[in-house]
Amino acid sequence: MDTIKKPESIDKEKVGELHFPETEVLLSNDDIQRRTYELERASQLGNGDHVKIKIIFEDTENIKQVETTVWAVTKERVVLKHGVTIPIKRIHEIRL
Repeated sequence: MDTIKKPESIDKEKVGELHFPETEVLLSNDDIQRRTYELERASQLGNGDHVKIKIIFEDTENIKQVETTVWAVTKERVVLKHGVTIPIKRIHEIRL
């Protein structure tokens, strides 16, 4: 999963202010399955050891990166601290 552009780093507190399209950013089923596995692992690490990970995602403007702890993963969203969420379809990559 190579991102095309260098992601812009943002604070996790700013994620809630972003707008996300409904479209999927990944093109292959293999990449989508890999992302699902990485999100499950990130959630385990976040809940157990409070490990921070990097999430590379895309909003309506560009590709961004946030370093944070994943508190939960639902069917459609990743939940960060303070209930901030990112749509899973907009995530390019998880760096553990």
